Amino acid sequence: MRATGWSRRDTGAATVLVVAMAAVLMFVATGLAAAGGLVTAQRQAQAAADLAALGGADHPATACAAAARVAAANAASLDRCQVVGREVTVAVSVPGPRVPWRDVRVSAEARAGPG
Repeated sequence: MRATGWSRRDTGAATVLVVAMAAVLMFVATGLAAAGGLVTAQRQAQAAADLAALGGADHPATACAAAARVAAANAASLDRCQVVGREVTVAVSVPGPRVPWRDVRVSAEARAGPG
């Protein structure tokens, strides 16, 4: 035994604990960053969908073409466009956060028209 009361077997135990805790913190930080990226992408998709629906409703004769232009101007792609009377319903998608093992796209829908 050493003078401090610790045996030689305990030397380095704190280092292992610190390394393990750092790994856990990095795992949690990565998860939070991915969740934040998904929330940001969803907000961007919803804003693009809202604006595309409004743009389509503003041009009833060429509603889907106008909606596609507005969606593209907001870095989104128009996935679906439906015109019923003067009401326009659109679905758009935007790229999600970069994940190495999967292509993530986030979509949103919106509807616009009079009344």
